[in-house]
Order: sequence, then C-alpha cells, then structure tokens
Amino acid sequence: MPSANGEGEEPHAPLELHEVIHIQTSDGASRAFEVVGILEDPEAGDSYAVLVHEPANEGEAEFIVTDLGGNLLENAELAQEVLEEFLAFAEDDDHAKDRNGEMS
Repeated sequence: MPSANGEGEEPHAPLELHEVIHIQTSDGASRAFEVVGILEDPEAGDSYAVLVHEPANEGEAEFIVTDLGGNLLENAELAQEVLEEFLAFAEDDDHAKDRNGEMS
C-alpha cells in the first residue's frame, strides 16, 4: 500500500475508478482515498487519477492527484491543473444530468 509520499513498496496495477488506496499522513494517520476520475493527456501520453477523501464528520473533501500507479504527483502545478480540469468536467456532467432530468 502507498506510504506517506504515495509510493507503494510493490508495483501497483493501474488504478481504476472506485478503487480505494490508503495514504499515511505525516502524523501517522491513514486516510482512505477513492479514485473518482481518470484523466488522460493525449499530447503527453500520460494518465492521472483524481482521488477524494471524504471525512465522516462533514468536513471538506480532500482531493489528491496521482499517476496511475498511485504515486502522488510531485509537480504541484500539474496536479492543480489536472484537478481543475476534473472538477470542470464533473460540473459539466452534473449540469447535463440536470438538463436530461428536466427533459424526461
């Protein structure tokens, strides 16, 4: 399983939607993150997974971005770009579902 830096001891098969990985924080706690999106960059040929940890006590959801092996992206700018693209796509998808529901 991934360690504090998101790197596992053994090679991991590519992450898939709804898969859960556990990330250890610097204070030793472990948080479960679920894969909620996979984005591909066709120009670079890279793929990224967007994962979310939703606390049980109604706190804000926490997102992380990894490669498909579950390793946290070290490039914070790239991670933010991937996350923003995912959130925009998810928002567009929610609006499309609302419109489809209204037409039914």
